[in-house]
Amino acid sequence: MQMIRCLITLDRKAFALASAFGEINQECTQVIVDSYRRINQQLWNEFEQGSITQNELRTARFERLLTEQRISCDRDAQAFSDTYIKYLGLGSFLMEGAEQLCHRLTDRGQRMAIITNGIKEVQFKRIGGSALCNSFECIVVSEDAGFQKPQEGIFDYAFQKLNDPNKEDVLIVGDSLTSDIQGGAQYGIDTCWYNPLRKPNNTTIKPKYEIHALAELHDLLDHS
Repeated sequence: MQMIRCLITLDRKAFALASAFGEINQECTQVIVDSYRRINQQLWNEFEQGSITQNELRTARFERLLTEQRISCDRDAQAFSDTYIKYLGLGSFLMEGAEQLCHRLTDRGQRMAIITNGIKEVQFKRIGGSALCNSFECIVVSEDAGFQKPQEGIFDYAFQKLNDPNKEDVLIVGDSLTSDIQGGAQYGIDTCWYNPLRKPNNTTIKPKYEIHALAELHDLLDHS
């Protein structure tokens, strides 16, 4: 069984946000972080649906955040976005068990790749700067593919990069029901929802598997 995507980072957004606010001598409170997470998720949902471009998203989230939190600074939303992106690329925080999992899968000859809707410059910097930099056969970003998850085109692009493996041998692991799981299911590959907070699934999207810790993938892959 081959794994197309493995979640590797934890709370890099809070790190980047706090660092960007630090440059303007503004305290980054939990209220600001929570507001940003909500706004950012709304915009990424819009991106998945094709109603906003990634470039628009990069600036719009800070336009909304600065307005909503009534923050005055000498930087406009575009400049603030550039600062945030700079720090986001430095935030290579591994999730618990990620390094051990990837090393074990590499040792057993498992092929792994990443498919991401994230910003290209950020994804390559943070993955390249992590302990998992040599774990993945390829990193597929939506900017290169010309499609974003859950669209079929990004999976076509990834499969071409991987020399067209059999769909029956592929598993996509991701934390987003609407992006990873829906995209994988529509493409005809097995899906595994990584749900560490045990959020209820109130959608019609049904993953084949569900795990709450990365270590659970060991048993799942051993019995597949």
